[in-house]
Amino acid sequence: MRLPNAGGRTWLKVLGAVVGLGLSVLLLSTAFFKWNLSGGGALLTPRFPLRQFLLDLPGHLVWLVPFLLLQASLIPLRAVQWQATLRKPIPFRERYHLVGIGVFVHNALPGKLGEVTRAFLLSRTQHVPFIRGLGSVGVCKLMEFACLMLLVALSFLGPFGTTMAHFQGQLKVAISLCVGLVALVVLLAHWAAPLGRWLHKRHSLPRVEGFLSHVGEGLGTARSFKGMAKVFFFSIFPVSASALAYGLALQGIGIPGGLFAGAVVLGAISLGQALPGVPAGMGIYYFVTSWAARSLGASPEAAAAFATLTHLGTVLSQVSVGALSVHHSKLRIRDLRKGGRLANAAAHHVAHEAVEPAPP
Repeated sequence: MRLPNAGGRTWLKVLGAVVGLGLSVLLLSTAFFKWNLSGGGALLTPRFPLRQFLLDLPGHLVWLVPFLLLQASLIPLRAVQWQATLRKPIPFRERYHLVGIGVFVHNALPGKLGEVTRAFLLSRTQHVPFIRGLGSVGVCKLMEFACLMLLVALSFLGPFGTTMAHFQGQLKVAISLCVGLVALVVLLAHWAAPLGRWLHKRHSLPRVEGFLSHVGEGLGTARSFKGMAKVFFFSIFPVSASALAYGLALQGIGIPGGLFAGAVVLGAISLGQALPGVPAGMGIYYFVTSWAARSLGASPEAAAAFATLTHLGTVLSQVSVGALSVHHSKLRIRDLRKGGRLANAAAHHVAHEAVEPAPP
């Protein structure tokens, strides 16, 4: 018997949630347990005494407090950075609250739709077409990624030069990905709008024409080296603050010179959580951070404390600051929780904008 479409979608969502939860729990457990899949002995073996681990957690407050402050500072720093990619001047206060709401959605709600929410609310409050707003956010994230890759490369010159040699293969892949994305964005910025105008003259594919026009406008900063350099400059501050936060945490768990390795851990986190909507995000975070800390010389207990407290610290600081922006904007949490409704509204905006005529 064939299920109705609505029922089928519901079952797929439930199945996806169950699979995502199971995968997340599996990945998260690797920070605290060793899995024995060879068949001999116990399936799970604790990496360290869990009771003592819990008793030792309060001793990490000495680095957790500055970590919280640095993570909270990302919201105003990204608000400053964002204006460099926006063609229309937006007051700092508005940008700050939009970034705060996006951060809240990213950390507190499923789906990792914070950046989509930021662009969607920009279109609703500042009358900036959704595709253009999303393009401006995309350029910000791309330049942050490029800045982070530069910091990771510089980390190889620090006291972990020998240890970092283990990450050379991953770094080459990440840099190649970064260069490819930058090239793609530059090409779109230069050719999307002309292609849209060409389609307009031929009176063909009006939806594609309008879409390309708005994409070209949203990525407009990438049309010039000066524009890209400006965004890159303002991207240094949020990336450096976050890398410093993780570096202080590594130093705090007893890794000598760990201050220089924060960018490496941040890069691993960024690559591990690059795709929005992946349901195992928390598990990936614990797996990546604990593995990276152990690779840099931390004990299994210290690596688990690093993963646990940096995750809780990031969520606590950014959700708390972002919640103030949600309250200020008089948004209801139940509305933000409707990820599907938000996606449908965003898709409606894309469809509406796609039929607008391309600007001359």
